[in-house]
Amino acid sequence: MRNKTIVVTGPTGMVGPPLCKSLAADNRVIALARFSDPGARADLEAGGVECIAVDFVTADFSAVPRDVDVVVNLAVIKTGDWKTDLAVCSEATGHLMSHFRDAEAFLHCSSGAVYQPNGGQPFTEDSPHGNHHAHMMPTYSICKIAAESVARFGAQEFDLPTVIARLNVPYGDTAGWPLFHLLMMRAGMDIEVHTDGARYNLIHDEDIVADLPVLLDLASVPATTLNWASPGLVSVADWCAYMAELDGCGPPKIVEADTAIPSTVMDTSRIEELRPDRLMGWQDGIRRLVENHPA
Repeated sequence: MRNKTIVVTGPTGMVGPPLCKSLAADNRVIALARFSDPGARADLEAGGVECIAVDFVTADFSAVPRDVDVVVNLAVIKTGDWKTDLAVCSEATGHLMSHFRDAEAFLHCSSGAVYQPNGGQPFTEDSPHGNHHAHMMPTYSICKIAAESVARFGAQEFDLPTVIARLNVPYGDTAGWPLFHLLMMRAGMDIEVHTDGARYNLIHDEDIVADLPVLLDLASVPATTLNWASPGLVSVADWCAYMAELDGCGPPKIVEADTAIPSTVMDTSRIEELRPDRLMGWQDGIRRLVENHPA
């Protein structure tokens, strides 16, 4: 994409920083967040991103210009407080869509956590929904499901072309679930995994950036929904063992538990049809992550 005005919410999370900086090379990017960490804001601004402080609990977007081309909604919160988490993840989505109702396209980033655990079988976009993250993050899955419903309503209410993309599992050179595991291994900590094999589709931030234009092209009324993941399925145990081999920190201490996050195996056939050539296999991505975080 070039010469677009793009609003990105949730710009300081795992996905936001590399996405915002990449888009800012050829577009005007406006990032919306609380920006309670001045360093995170300064990092984005150094990358050419405009930052506007917004409280997503009150969802007051009056300070944000309405005349934009694209909105990428990555905003999420996981406090465990139902009122707060529903306000930020779900209700704010509706306020955001209302404010930017004249945009060309709206991407709502959902999650593979909306699916009902099924023992590690692939989830299609039509698989049953459920409280996938119930034990670890009690509000997360329900808030994500609610937010999807708000996004579908907003697409039709405001005639706003919308795509709902269920992301699973983002990581990159500087962030992601594998990084936490690397630091835990170095500290000699146990790594808890689900008894169903704990398998997931890692998607590197370079593929997330490359997928974005393809996903936005799918924005429609009613909204289009699809899984957003790379085809490389891998278990937590396998990526931890690979990181330990690269890092020399000793073998991972894997502990199985039913209370860990269940497998999220995504049917990636639709995204593969749209962009079959993925940029980063999981081994190459993990290697880069370890190299960027020397002991």
